[in-house]
Amino acid sequence: MGMTDNLLSTGQWLLTLALFLIILVQAARSVRWRALRADNLLQHSFFGAAVVLGFIWQLRAGIYPGLAIHIFGITAVTLMLGWGLAVFAGLLALVITVITGREPAMMFAANGLVTVMIPALITQGIMLWERHRDFRNFFAYIFFCGFFGAGISVAAAGLVMCLMLWASGAYEFSELVHSYLRYLPLFMIPEGFVNGVIVTGMMVFHPDRLTTLDQRRYR
Repeated sequence: MGMTDNLLSTGQWLLTLALFLIILVQAARSVRWRALRADNLLQHSFFGAAVVLGFIWQLRAGIYPGLAIHIFGITAVTLMLGWGLAVFAGLLALVITVITGREPAMMFAANGLVTVMIPALITQGIMLWERHRDFRNFFAYIFFCGFFGAGISVAAAGLVMCLMLWASGAYEFSELVHSYLRYLPLFMIPEGFVNGVIVTGMMVFHPDRLTTLDQRRYR
């Protein structure tokens, strides 16, 4: 969502960096690196997702500093790769946006936390909830994990970002409500639609690419 320089205090920047590193370590521990090295299709999915995200994130609408709007796409990547690899694919895409000048390198941890890690973790949580409920209809996976999961993920990321900007004093809370939060439900619709369509298409044509999909559960 485009955190820019001087929007966070030094204390917030350090706290964000610490959270970023903690989640990054957990993501690295969750990835089966040997399986990644041995699976060419998984490698293609990983690097392809990073390149596609890096391109999509170039397309954004700016409202105010730190309040840019763009499609995240992390939900579809998380369902395709698992949350750990999705984090690394998203961070690789974020490196592309830094190289192209769309994001400042100084705010890499903050943008990585908001744009990549929070949506990936929310999607993972919803996916685990859907699995725990043991739905037998595959539409549950598409709807809850794809459409619904993407919308909730972007809403959570937007709320966290606004709280960070409010706590830093960059914006008044009323200004955030007027300029961003009241439009957040509208942002959830295209995010849910894009990710849901991608997940649906993959489930129909390439279900083997969705590593979080257990086809044996569905009738």
